[in-house]
Amino acid sequence: MTIDRIVFGDNQFFGINHMSQDKAQERAERFSKLDNIMAVYDTAIDAGIEAIMLNSNDRARGICDRFRAEPEKYGHLRWYPSIPYPHKYANLVSEKGMVGAMTEILFAQGAASGFGKMLRGSMAVASLDAVKLMKMLVDQEMDIFKGLNVRVVFLQNIIVDLMIGYDVPDPFVAYCEHIKKAYGAYPGLITQNLPRVRAKLIEWGIEDVVICSSINKIGYWMCPDRQAYDETLAVNDGEKYPVMAMATLASGAVPPAEAYEYINSLNLQSVVFGASSAGNIRQTVSLIEQRETAE
Repeated sequence: MTIDRIVFGDNQFFGINHMSQDKAQERAERFSKLDNIMAVYDTAIDAGIEAIMLNSNDRARGICDRFRAEPEKYGHLRWYPSIPYPHKYANLVSEKGMVGAMTEILFAQGAASGFGKMLRGSMAVASLDAVKLMKMLVDQEMDIFKGLNVRVVFLQNIIVDLMIGYDVPDPFVAYCEHIKKAYGAYPGLITQNLPRVRAKLIEWGIEDVVICSSINKIGYWMCPDRQAYDETLAVNDGEKYPVMAMATLASGAVPPAEAYEYINSLNLQSVVFGASSAGNIRQTVSLIEQRETAE
């Protein structure tokens, strides 16, 4: 099972900075224009990036439309969608209730999607068939990425960590099977507790899953602690459970050279990072690639 060593993320485009609200606001204003987002992507591609992780947020379809419009320029890229966009669902549930939110999402494009989809959706809502609803919601989110070369489809940590807490394998089995069958891609799980998620996947016999988690030198967002991660990674089978590191700089708390010296010492298969300046993009790619040079 092979995934890209370096994946370019998207937090920088959507006003997300966990250490500085001022920087977050500055980025939100800068990247309110799609042309500015595409300029950063072009810089990343020029620096050697060939893989992109993108959350299925409100801007994602417009971004994907730009990539789809120029297949000769962007057709070689591999995609790592991250679904769902939790704020969209949370807001709808607050406004319309659970059933109302599901109806709104599933039937929003009913006219364009055909009667069959509407019928399946109404039956799923009426019967509260959780697996059927899950598959339809996944398909609704993945419509954003239609026509792109999807390598891994990640389920967001807000869903993964909640469901892991219930200690029930069925949703994970259904999700993984659906991603493989419907999209010919690998299923991925984003989590803030890598040791527990990996242990549960092994216990439940679910293999060929990419696990993405915060991994950094100071243990930022690493549950229960960095030592548990180090021990888990040391024995992990990267073929059955490739691991992708995110939050490698701990939102700027760890200098890049120091951060990637640690990251490159671990049994990791992939790193996802976000940056908005040409200098930071090139520097990060170079630091991650030092592991390849050393080997």
